[in-house]
This record gives sequence, structure tokens and C-alpha cells, in this order.
Amino acid sequence: MGTLQRGLLATGLLRPTLPQASTPAPAQPTAATGAAYPDVPLLTLDGHPTNLRALRGKVVFVNLWATWCPPCVAELPSIQALAARVDTQRVAFALVSLDQNPRRAQVFAQRRGLTLPIYFPAAPLPAPFETDAIPATFVLTPDGRVDFHHEGMADYDSQKVKAYLEGLAQP
Repeated sequence: MGTLQRGLLATGLLRPTLPQASTPAPAQPTAATGAAYPDVPLLTLDGHPTNLRALRGKVVFVNLWATWCPPCVAELPSIQALAARVDTQRVAFALVSLDQNPRRAQVFAQRRGLTLPIYFPAAPLPAPFETDAIPATFVLTPDGRVDFHHEGMADYDSQKVKAYLEGLAQP
């Protein structure tokens, strides 16, 4: 099934629909966090606490996934390839695994050669990241506003997505 889904992605039919380029509106404080940047407590692969707020100032590509989700597994290579083509000083990637067992995600990442940072939720995900489907992808502006949200499998390794991320990262 995974091979079939990767083949479907390779056709180019599942390209994400990106928002039109515009001047971003300033982020609004949320009732849940009291701050513009979302408070998302996370754990690293080795169990250390961190927060998505640590990436403030960068465009952040967040992907919610799990090892047991074939569409998630199918799209991960395109995310890894995209990350290799962007300026990681201005664009950060956060793969947030929804696996119950972090060790399973760690072994999976090693086996597949994933080098992107993998995190686990340390608390329920806040409202901007609530979804009923995975994979789910969110792109945050440097000030923490969700500029893009896509549920379902997509091929992110394209010049259009790269240009979109780099455009958001412009000062």
C-alpha cells in the first residue's frame, strides 16, 4: 500500500494548494496561550522537553504523522527532500509523531534515514493544531500565525512549496 501511495505522490497530482502571496496579518493573541506564538510543549526523540516556541522567528513546517499511517509514511520522503532544499536558518521543520511508543518512531526514523527533528506532544495539541486526520501539515509564519493547513497526503518537494516557504521567511 505504501508503495502505491508513493507512486501516486510521484504523479504530481497531490500537490498542496498554497495560499496566495500576501502581506501577513499580525498574529492575534489566543485565549489559550495569552501570546501570539502557539504554546506547544513537545518532547524530543531522547525525551528532553522543548516547545514549538523555541522556533519563533523562523517559518516552521509542522507535520503531524505516525509510523502506523501509510499516507504519513508515503509523504515523509518529500518533506525530507524539501528540507534539504531550503535555508534551514530561516525555515525549520518539526515532525510531530503521534505514535504512543516513541521508541517505535525512533527506530522507524533510523531505518528510513530521516534526519529531520522528530518530536512528541507533551500535552494535548492546542486549537490551531487540532485535526481529525493525519497526516496534517501546518506552516507557521515567523510570528507564529498558521498560514497554511493541509490534511491528508501531499507531495511537498516542489519549487512552488520551496518558494512559498522562502517568501514567508523574507523579513
